[in-house]
Amino acid sequence: MKTAYDSDFYAWAHEQAALLRSGRLAEADVEHIAEEIESLGRAEKRELVSRLTILLLHLLKWRFQPNLRGRSSSLTIKEQRKEVLNHLADNPSLRAKTGEAMAAAYDVAILKAARETAMDEEEFPAACPWTFEEATGDVWPE
Repeated sequence: MKTAYDSDFYAWAHEQAALLRSGRLAEADVEHIAEEIESLGRAEKRELVSRLTILLLHLLKWRFQPNLRGRSSSLTIKEQRKEVLNHLADNPSLRAKTGEAMAAAYDVAILKAARETAMDEEEFPAACPWTFEEATGDVWPE
């Protein structure tokens, strides 16, 4: 049987919010509500990985293309550092996931750096050369 959750998510979401606000929990679609809440948590983690990927990409380019360092690159690094830290301020429990997020981000950052620099993937360090604190701090790779 097809439900509003399957056919009109927008209407389902508003209906569920109204049921919750009115205290009619027995009528609420608890299983789907729980799935959606978990999905929101995964999205926050993906956002952290995405921001770290951009940051690590630019740190790699900064380190491996010193002749191309410029204002745009340094501002991108500064911007992403702020974005990562702001995201963690909004989601402090994600701090426990920074090691996992760094590893995932670095794997993708290497691919992007290889594409953008025309270097081979193997020319970059196999493991991320920066800790989370260094990457989001004031380290400028030489």
